[in-house]
Amino acid sequence: MNTAKKYVVGLTGGIGSGKSAAAETFRTMGIEVIDADALAREVVEPGQPALDAIAAHFGSDILTAEGHLNRAALRKIVFTNPKQKSWLENLLHPLIAELLQQRLNATTSPYAILESPLLLETEQHELVDRVLIIDVDEKTQIARAVARDGSDEELIRSIIASQINRADRIQHADDLVSNEDSLEQLRINIKALHNKYIGMLSEQ
Repeated sequence: MNTAKKYVVGLTGGIGSGKSAAAETFRTMGIEVIDADALAREVVEPGQPALDAIAAHFGSDILTAEGHLNRAALRKIVFTNPKQKSWLENLLHPLIAELLQQRLNATTSPYAILESPLLLETEQHELVDRVLIIDVDEKTQIARAVARDGSDEELIRSIIASQINRADRIQHADDLVSNEDSLEQLRINIKALHNKYIGMLSEQ
């Protein structure tokens, strides 16, 4: 269960679904968004124990010349090697969860958003009161992710395969928003949800 001091909505969806655009819409309405991906980067910054552990495990080639994590190299390893992916998750997920809880507790908006691509695959879902899914089909995911990241289609497919499948994800949704249409339509739908959440909180 969520032990944060306020109401938390978990925002998730597959790669390329539009989570970031939805999160930005919440921000424009004054809602604080805690980004799990940003915190995942924070825990592996130079000088952090997790980065030292990663370098010791995978070798110094996993670092850039400046001593930062080479994310592209690491992603290629873990998304094609389940054993290495599991090792990395066991190291990072507890660190990220602890930091997430701290940041959620510190929010001051009427409710908070926890934006995470792995909300349902990890224990992060225990930090939220409600789950919001941004949904698109796999063809849309691939097209958007390739266009956004410049990654090859095979890598995007491997990332999709590593995430919870679409049907199972949808089953966990308290709120489901399709993002097959325009960005403006997504914003309209998110603003409607914001009003819904504010109304729910006023009734508590």
